[in-house]
Amino acid sequence: MIKLSIIIPAYNEQATILELLGKVAEQKVDGVQFETIVIDDGSKDKTVDLLEAHPELYSTLIRQPQNGGKGAAVVAGLKQATGDYILFQDADLEYDPADYARMLEPVKRFNADVVMGSRMVGSPITRVSYFWHKVGNWMITLIFNILNNTTFTDVYSCYLLYRRSLVDVSALKTQGWDQHAEILTSAVAAGKGYFEVPISYYGRTYEEGKKIRAHHVIPVLWTMLTKRLSR
Repeated sequence: MIKLSIIIPAYNEQATILELLGKVAEQKVDGVQFETIVIDDGSKDKTVDLLEAHPELYSTLIRQPQNGGKGAAVVAGLKQATGDYILFQDADLEYDPADYARMLEPVKRFNADVVMGSRMVGSPITRVSYFWHKVGNWMITLIFNILNNTTFTDVYSCYLLYRRSLVDVSALKTQGWDQHAEILTSAVAAGKGYFEVPISYYGRTYEEGKKIRAHHVIPVLWTMLTKRLSR
């Protein structure tokens, strides 16, 4: 039996959190046990009230005393995780938990260390979104592949699944958008088998709550470079 810890940071997600958790709870994969860890990052809306009213939808609820950002919430969740593998899930509905079985296939068949869900290769459904986001993602992915001698197509997909033992949470130094790059670089450095699978993507617009901006690319690239050179 494989145990998968699903890390779900949430900040002011009252509009989507219950629907998302309902979709997570629906997932059944033979040979896999799910541990759902929700981290409320100091929400100011009704996110916490909704979560506390529906404890059947998760394994663990962590309440951050104040908003520390997604990175701080991720660290809090990772410290509580007990699974063999980690999978990140945003609290909105951009990514579909129905893809969990696809993400887990390389683990079950090939004992994969890292699995990336790619929006760029054979995606069943992808919402057309911002051109410059795709250009930025292409650039980040290209530089990551050059630095790490890999062939990923979408390194900044939320759906990153990795063997928990590959990344020491106490050693993580970043808490911004660059944290994803630090975790992936660490997992790739410590692991051996890396895979990609196609996933669906229903991206939000800025009006719908999307937060990433062009300036976030700079710390991401810096973290990829410094983390790689420090190995």
